[in-house]
Amino acid sequence: MVNILRKKLLDVMFSSEKRKNVLLFLKDGSRGMEEILRHLETTRQALLPQMRILEDHHLITDSDDTYSLTVLGELVVDKASPLLKTVDLLDVDIDYWGTRNLEFLPPALLEGLNGISVCRVITPPLTDLYEVHKDFHNESKNPGATYAVTAFLYPNYNQIFTELLASGVEVNFIVSKELFEKIRANHRENFQRLLENESFRMYVYNKDMDFLFFTYDDFHILINLLKKDGTFDNKHVLCDSMDSLEWGSEFFEYCRENSTPVTEI
Repeated sequence: MVNILRKKLLDVMFSSEKRKNVLLFLKDGSRGMEEILRHLETTRQALLPQMRILEDHHLITDSDDTYSLTVLGELVVDKASPLLKTVDLLDVDIDYWGTRNLEFLPPALLEGLNGISVCRVITPPLTDLYEVHKDFHNESKNPGATYAVTAFLYPNYNQIFTELLASGVEVNFIVSKELFEKIRANHRENFQRLLENESFRMYVYNKDMDFLFFTYDDFHILINLLKKDGTFDNKHVLCDSMDSLEWGSEFFEYCRENSTPVTEI
């Protein structure tokens, strides 16, 4: 009779947000009940039935109101965690992700999306279409570095770079081959002046740039992906978790490795 009452393990993990979130929260170590309740923003009365199901299936153990993953629980969560993160990432806006071109990503970086926590898909108002994301730009002005890969220039690019450099920020800037030719034709003087600043590093991407732009700093990554038909809109993805920053660093290094440094325009 006991076996008949048991749920399938996949149902235990995936059919309840509370159970899934408890397992992921315990991945990094034991937690007291009060800490779990605060993290899940729920009540003991609402959570206890879900905790009992996890205990009945030998995924967690309780000792004096402190909960831990069992060895079986650790095994299952270690394997399921990347999948759960990927589902959470895509579930934010499955129509967005389903219509975007991701084929430009090498296999390792595409697989690395499994480790990224939830991101936001942002649709700026049309009045801000040609303006850099304000929160991103303001936080980028903290001392450190900012990294960008782009196929277009904001109209106020000179002001953006000047403010970043004046704030002591190191700027790493990769442009598409087509954009570089436009810079040479129309913005040579401004970029030659920027290149005279040792904190400004510029590169030309040697591959086809099958996305509109990508940028990251110590706080966020921001990317605008092209649609599968090669067109674009003003929607972009903003992520600010540590795992997304690690992915952003790896992606920028991939782009830099496939780029040529620019020393003069």
